[in-house]
Amino acid sequence: MSSLKPNRGAIAAGHPLTAEAGAEMLRQGGNAFDAAIAAAFTACVAESALTSLAGGGFLLAHQATGENCLFDFFCQTPRSKAHGRSLDFYPIHANFGDTVQEFHIGLGSMAVPGAIAGLLHVHQRLGRLPLEHIVAPAQHWATQGIEIDAFRASSFQILAPILTATAAARAIYAPEGSLLTTGDRLYLPDFADFLTQVVRHGADLLYTGDLAHQLAQACQTQGGYLSLEDLKTYQVIERQPLAVPYGSATLLTNPPPSSGGTLIAFALHLLAQTNPALTAHSSPRHVALLREVMSLTNLARQRGYDDHLYRSDIAAEFLSAPHLAPYLGQLQGVLSGGSSKWGSTTHISVVDAEGNAASVTTSSGEGSAYVIPGTGIMMNNMLGEEDLNPQGFHQWPTNQRMSSMMAPTVVLKDGKPCLVLGSGGSNRIRTAILQVVSNVLDFDMAIEAAVHAPRLHWERGALHLEPGFDQLAIESQGIPGEDLCTWWQAPSMFFGGVHAVAVGPDGAFSGVGDGRRSGAWVVVDG
Repeated sequence: MSSLKPNRGAIAAGHPLTAEAGAEMLRQGGNAFDAAIAAAFTACVAESALTSLAGGGFLLAHQATGENCLFDFFCQTPRSKAHGRSLDFYPIHANFGDTVQEFHIGLGSMAVPGAIAGLLHVHQRLGRLPLEHIVAPAQHWATQGIEIDAFRASSFQILAPILTATAAARAIYAPEGSLLTTGDRLYLPDFADFLTQVVRHGADLLYTGDLAHQLAQACQTQGGYLSLEDLKTYQVIERQPLAVPYGSATLLTNPPPSSGGTLIAFALHLLAQTNPALTAHSSPRHVALLREVMSLTNLARQRGYDDHLYRSDIAAEFLSAPHLAPYLGQLQGVLSGGSSKWGSTTHISVVDAEGNAASVTTSSGEGSAYVIPGTGIMMNNMLGEEDLNPQGFHQWPTNQRMSSMMAPTVVLKDGKPCLVLGSGGSNRIRTAILQVVSNVLDFDMAIEAAVHAPRLHWERGALHLEPGFDQLAIESQGIPGEDLCTWWQAPSMFFGGVHAVAVGPDGAFSGVGDGRRSGAWVVVDG
């Protein structure tokens, strides 16, 4: 145990064990970054269908000194499109009940992983506790096993074609021949052993060591793109966060080349001009306002934003007054005149009493079904993600950091963190974060109410609304218009999973784990 003085703080995450792992680091005297990294390692056990050390992600760090940094450890495209003898890239179909979605998996779907490099990089830069303390909760649960809850069991069923596609995957998720279900236990003993080696040898294990050679050889002989050079040259990138003023607050979020943060900023610029606080929450006018803001943001994105993500000035230009002006005019004119995707992503939010805040979002896509031998780690399928390959599969530019909708966010007031949040949920990440931020800043909601409030999402002519909106009142005013409107019968993971922590004006900590994705939170009082 650490001899450091216990730290106060709060953490919210996608599983009780994930949150508790971070809380334990605070109790041992660690800071928000220790807590976030320990939680992320534990999520690879407790939330293994959503994230993996062979996936990627982002960690937004606000230090008590006032310094801010976005650590980009998302996946990278390979340096070459040469692949093994026959490309191992094929579709599977995930059954969501109301809809079936196609994903592509196999060795040909694997991009260069960044998660393990990123977590260790942040620990080295900002962490305080020894690495063996940080990984201990993940090792414990990997060895002792985690009990499968209803949400996890449902996730396994949806991803069954992936989790049963290879013998190594079946050994983890269907060890007795059928998928693990509610009440069963999931064990990852190889992962626990791997973490022992990580403490000794660091990320080199996966990027330059025997595992790197093994992974590159598997791709060469079995139809993947990754080479040893891809792994050796991967680097974590430290970026300046995108800073977005909103009322008396400032949002820090993920900058380009990822899309989510800039699109949230664009939507907030539109929202700020409409005085949403003067509108009753969930009223027909509120629905009309959010629907139009989402629609205009999508329209602006389609008009060239995605084609210029890697330009150094794209965020400044996209958020400039001249570019915003016609959209603001259209929004005012409309107001005065009166698709289901999985999104295998998870999020962790942490704040501590010293004034540090960490917001980290990670993902492995849906997973490629390829498990790195002897590690219990499933590789990502980012090259098989339709959302991440807008030009079509196998059309990606070589050796480039992939764009993402992930948007870990910290809200500052007077230079200090008052709200830390983020979400999973593919294209709904940005609309979920937008609504929660607006609920807190415009409607003065406590974070629990802000996260649990009903959400809506508009995309490509389809409007989705959770229970809590007055369907008769909204339809009587013709607000859906020509949209294909879906009135959901229950809150759903479709609308994201916003796990958030907050610091009140009196310094009190609070947190909330989004019930839509079985989230959890812990406040540590010291």
